[in-house]
This record gives sequence, C-alpha cells and structure tokens, in this order.
Amino acid sequence: MTLRRLPDHVINQIAAGEVVERPASVVKELAENALDAGATSVDIIMREGGRAQITVSDDGVGMTPAELSLAVERHATSKLNDDNLSDIATFGFRGEALPSIGSVSRLTVMSRARGADAAWAVRVEDGRHYPPEPAARGAGTRVDVRDLFHSTPARLKFLKIPRTELSYAVDVVNRLAMAHPGVAFTLRDGEVVKIDLQRRGLVDDGGLGRLGEIMGREFAENALEIDAAREDMGLRGFAGLPTLNRANARHQYLFVNGRPVRDKLLYGALRGAYQDFLARDRHPLVALFLEIDADLVDVNVHPAKAEVRFRDAGAVRGLVVSAIRHALADAGHRASTTVAAVALGAMRPGGGR
Repeated sequence: MTLRRLPDHVINQIAAGEVVERPASVVKELAENALDAGATSVDIIMREGGRAQITVSDDGVGMTPAELSLAVERHATSKLNDDNLSDIATFGFRGEALPSIGSVSRLTVMSRARGADAAWAVRVEDGRHYPPEPAARGAGTRVDVRDLFHSTPARLKFLKIPRTELSYAVDVVNRLAMAHPGVAFTLRDGEVVKIDLQRRGLVDDGGLGRLGEIMGREFAENALEIDAAREDMGLRGFAGLPTLNRANARHQYLFVNGRPVRDKLLYGALRGAYQDFLARDRHPLVALFLEIDADLVDVNVHPAKAEVRFRDAGAVRGLVVSAIRHALADAGHRASTTVAAVALGAMRPGGGR
C-alpha cells in the first residue's frame, strides 16, 4: 500500500475518536469553552441523550466573525500563552474540540462579541466549513450540535440508551458546577429540567452550599472543612465524616486548578487518609480542590485531560493525607446525623424489629 497523507476530514474524525467519546464528551468540551470565555451562565439542552441535539449557550465574551472561522479549524486556540504548555490556566488549549465535533455532526456556532453590533454564525457539516453569516442573538456564544455520529455509524452502536447517556452528561455538568459556584448551570432533557443551579458565592460557606445541592443535604451536614497549604500548593474543600460512607467511590470529587480529574494518585491519598477510620470496602464522600502552580503539574497527559501528572507527587499526596487526617482528628468521635437518626429511630418503641 502506497504511503499517503490522510484527508483533513479523516484526520478530524480520528481526533474525534479521542476527544468525542460520547455525548457527555461534547457537553464537557463546550461547557469548558464557555467557562474559559468568562461565562456566568451556562445553559445546556439535550435530546435523545445527546444523539439528536446538544445545545450549549453562554454569556461569555463571544467571538468576532474572523475568530469564528478560526474556531472551527484544527489547532486554533486563544488559550495557550506564548505557546507554553507548562503554563496552562484554562480548560482548553489544544484547539481540537470544535473541529472534532464538527467532523462527526452537523455543527453551528453562533456568537456575538461583547460590544459588537451583530452576531455571526458559522456551520460545519461532516468536516465541511461554510463561511460566517449574519445571525441574531445577544452577547455570548451558542453552539448547536445535531445528529452526533451520523457520519460514523459504528460509534453509534457503542452508545448506551438515551437515559444512560444523559446521566453521564449530568455528572459532567455537576462536576464543573462544583468548581465554579459563581456560575449558573442548567441542563434540560428536552423540556425536562435535570440541573438548575443558580450562582453562589464562596464568601459565606466556602462552596458548601453548591456542594450540598449536588451531593445532598447529608453531605452538607456531615462534612468537615479542609483548608491547608504547603509551599506552592493549597488544598481546600470538604471531607465527609467516616460515618457517612458509601459502597463505592462515585461520590469522590477531585479537582486540580478547577479542573475535574480522576487521578489515581489523589484517590490513593484519600484511601490513605481514611484507612484508620473506614473498612476497606467502604468509601468516604469528599469534594477537594487542589490549587498548585501551573508549572508543577502537567495536564497534557490524557486525551480527555482526566488525568494529571505532578512534578512532586509525594508532596501532593502528603498534603492530602495530612489535611484530611488533621480534620478527622479534630472532629473526634462526632457521628454523622444520618447514623444518629437511625440509631435514635431504633431506640424508640417500634423503631426496630
């Protein structure tokens, strides 16, 4: 077989295989773009689990017609200062999301830059770009994705039922909302509201109000505040009392510089912190936010940016373990209200069998 260069639309579809795994991946990329644009409100609409439609609207800075044209080109980004991969302060930086999405869907990006007199829209269908056209909308950006994976039917076969795909998207949005309580998030499945989170501040409760909305009132009532620092890093957030635990680790939310991650090192640190307080088959509820100098962490080690690599992994682990253990030690033998309520109910006449 003769060596040849692949066509651009095939290159984009290959890239989409890494960036756009399922509808929730599209929601993640577009919501992160909205946050990078300084949005204070992100509204998401999905239909048929995201296969038929995903629309993400924001009130961010918006784009000019020239920027719109560039936004759907591969490796075009405004987020990489001085082309320095060791100084990444945004969610996006590779410039792959929109062209990848456009290669496997019918994509329309409509935007109006702040202070501009009019909005513009650009379309991409199966990788083919159309020039910007005048449009009507307020300041900000709206990205409309239709017929996801219609050009790659093999990918459709691997999707779950719409309800399951929707649940993945809900989890993605909730994680972003935890790290950004100052941003309002809504997600609708057609006309059914699945997420409705209004803007909150960090001043009064350190973010616990937003966490309680997502993780439940039990967590808010039985969480210990974490606030620790060491050299060039700081850790804040909330860790649940050992008596409030689950059979799996689904309610462990970890963030590095505001980015949701699923990092083995951090999960291992959690196990180490709670090992003297919980049985091996039980898992705590936590939401922890690690802030660290950008040059001490590499976020460019995973296609979906779900994992990171720390320059000093031992120091990070030590900070997490010591901060949680100190908080648990200070709490003493305080019981969770859930366990206490069950115990009281069992002591009342007729409360137990």
